[in-house]
Amino acid sequence: MTVRGLLDQTAGLAADYLEGLPRRRVGWSAGVDELRASLGGPLPELPVDPREVIAELAVAADPGLVASPSGRYFGFVIGGSLPVAVAADWLTSVWDQNAGLYVCGPSAAIAEEVAGAWIAELLGLPDGVSFGFVTGCQMAHVTALAAARHAVFARVGWDVNERGLIGAPAVRVLVGAERHATIDRALRFLGFGTGCVVAVASDEQGRMRSDQLREVLAGATGPTIVCAQAGNVNTGAFDPLEEIADIAQESGAWLHVDGAFGLWASVSPALRHLVAGAERADSWATDAHKWLNVPYDSGLAFCAHPEAQQAAMSVRATYLVHADDGGPRDELDWNPEFSRRARGFAVYAAIRSLGRCGIVELIERCCAHARRFGEVLGEAANVEVLNDVVLNQVLVRFLDEAGDHDARTRAVIAAVQDDGTCWLSGTSWHGMGAMRLSVSNWATTSEDVERSLEAILRAAADAQPSKR
Repeated sequence: MTVRGLLDQTAGLAADYLEGLPRRRVGWSAGVDELRASLGGPLPELPVDPREVIAELAVAADPGLVASPSGRYFGFVIGGSLPVAVAADWLTSVWDQNAGLYVCGPSAAIAEEVAGAWIAELLGLPDGVSFGFVTGCQMAHVTALAAARHAVFARVGWDVNERGLIGAPAVRVLVGAERHATIDRALRFLGFGTGCVVAVASDEQGRMRSDQLREVLAGATGPTIVCAQAGNVNTGAFDPLEEIADIAQESGAWLHVDGAFGLWASVSPALRHLVAGAERADSWATDAHKWLNVPYDSGLAFCAHPEAQQAAMSVRATYLVHADDGGPRDELDWNPEFSRRARGFAVYAAIRSLGRCGIVELIERCCAHARRFGEVLGEAANVEVLNDVVLNQVLVRFLDEAGDHDARTRAVIAAVQDDGTCWLSGTSWHGMGAMRLSVSNWATTSEDVERSLEAILRAAADAQPSKR
């Protein structure tokens, strides 16, 4: 066995998988017992030839793979992976750089430095923002809100790095009622607790109501963080960021923006109005593994106050070799990880491959596909589109003549998933069951959309409203 032989074999298996996606069932086909049987077994005692291991792994795993790189995968908000990003990610694994310190991988550090600055420019963020590459938007929130925690405590004379949270001044965190769960989870990780959270009413599309935010903040004192949203995970709606930025500035609150996928609307001249005001925030969280379509995992945290992010994240030790001040960038100064994957290479490759124009085209094409879903399904009998399709999210409800709309909607979702032409997920919106389609894959074509629409409408026809 040679290294080249093993990697050539693996490249062939990978290419077969990707080239077979147009013909592949999008959902998985094996149950948990079958997967445990094929992948499980006793702990191996003796070595096995690596080529045999890879060949058997590919066969055993295949029935349990979700074809999320397929152009007909619309579940959650999961992008595909550009071939160039996959190739760069393979090199990342081969190079095996520990992207924690510059000295552990200078090229990894510089690629991350360049790619992070490119994304900040693409997203229209202020000059000089700091950034950290993390696993996804969950850890981007943790990173950005740790910077916020440091800054808002420092403003009232409390050194949270030295004194911690015991006895600290109370902090209020104002969030929209329709926020993503990763915000609350990040606050929990950071020791704030749910008691500090003040939910601000949202409108029918899930946008935070700025009038309610102003009312809640009226006369308030003490450390305050406002978390706004660029792209609701169900509807795609955007909080009124310009108004929220005004209110946060007037009250002295730190403004954080959850822009996991919606912040990428900044790249498009046609969509940029949706994120007006986002550039005035103090911190931002987003994903590259969504609309930039790089492999999992790849998120970014940005901060308009580099000193706060560095104070919250950096560490020093005598056994480490730190870069000189003003010199190259040590990645661990900007994110919560020590040893970490060199995520910057895949992001760098994706941006170099697409360029600004290619990224604009990708985002606008996905949004056009989403509008097509909304238009066709909205015109179908006994089907209701629940949201204004402003971005890439479509919420659909299937109506039952006897009134059990939730049951019929669940039945249609299950039938679509079982059919395998496409895959999409269910959700609950304002107490109503709904089908959620998210279009965020570079590979999705108009043909994919039409095939998927046929499958959805076929499933809806088979699950006709009951005649009770």
